[in-house]
This record gives sequence, structure tokens and C-alpha cells, in this order.
Amino acid sequence: MSLEKLERLAEAVKSRFAGLEAELFTGFGEKHLGAAVTVHVDPDNLLAVLTILRDDPGFNFHQMIDLAGVHYPERAKPLEVVYHLLSMRHNHRIRIKVALDEGQPIPSIIGVWSCADWYEREAFDLFGILFTGHPDLRRLLNDYDFEGHPLRKDFPLSGNYELRYSEEQGRIIREPTQLQRESREYYNARDER
Repeated sequence: MSLEKLERLAEAVKSRFAGLEAELFTGFGEKHLGAAVTVHVDPDNLLAVLTILRDDPGFNFHQMIDLAGVHYPERAKPLEVVYHLLSMRHNHRIRIKVALDEGQPIPSIIGVWSCADWYEREAFDLFGILFTGHPDLRRLLNDYDFEGHPLRKDFPLSGNYELRYSEEQGRIIREPTQLQRESREYYNARDER
């Protein structure tokens, strides 16, 4: 995708949505693989912005590719929800980012893209992000009695329990979680580079 096209998209977003910050990510390498426009949106405006991006023929983002939760414990707003959208007609990609305080809810976008159902449940389960208006917000990957949210960077690496079925005992047993890495020093040192 050409950078000129992305620059035009960033300008169109800025002119259509007054006050929104749109930045250009040029991607990787000479061919700009993964290049996209990133827009930072307030949770209160999220549904309106996404609906316009989907319905306006100038944008035409009819496909939501992905929704992901992110945890940045050092930030004032430590949680972030990232939406990746694709316009097949214009061959544009756009990334919508919404920063959240701990426990702050964000509106569900199932009414805009129904495929967001499982993505939102995953972000709730693994990061503790609350989606208001979601019809079935419950754990997706972890047990219902699991405590905490395992993809947060402050999640303890040891001391928790897991449930599993034991063939030898013929029942579900509870045992301490066994993780390979006891320390996050390697990851923290890598992030500081």
C-alpha cells in the first residue's frame, strides 16, 4: 500500500472527526508491510466513530479483522483496546485505539460488527476489560472460578491453581500452576531497549 494513500486516509479521518488524533504507521521494510493509520478514540465516541467508518462510502471499513486487549501497567490508563479494520474497496487498513482506566467499561461493538462477540469475551477473560451491552460477557478460555486475568503484565507467575482432569484419579483435581519461567526480567530488559 502506498504511503500517499495512507496519508490521504489520515487526513480524511482528521477532517471528518474533529479532535481525533490520527497518526501514520509506515510498517516494516521498503514495501511498508503492515502500514496503517492509527486513530486514538475516546470510549464515549467509539460507537459513533466506528459506525461512520463502516457506513461512510469514503471510508467503507466493512470488515473488522481483529480486536485485542493490551496492558501497559506504567501508563495512567493501563488498559487499551485495539481494533483493526479493513476496507476491501479502498484497500485501506486502520487501527483504532481506546485507552481505559482500570475497571472503566467500554461499549460493545457487536451492533456494528457481530464478529466482535468472541474477541470481546477474550479481552474480558484475559485482561478484565468490561464491555457494556455485550449479550454474553463471561469467561471464554479460563475456568469460571479462575481468579485474575492471565495476560496482564502484573499477573503473578506462580502461586495460582489450575483445574484439570486426572486420568489416574478419574476426577477433576486442583493443583498449583506450573509455569516454565519464574521471572519476567528477560521480558522487562527486552522492553527497555
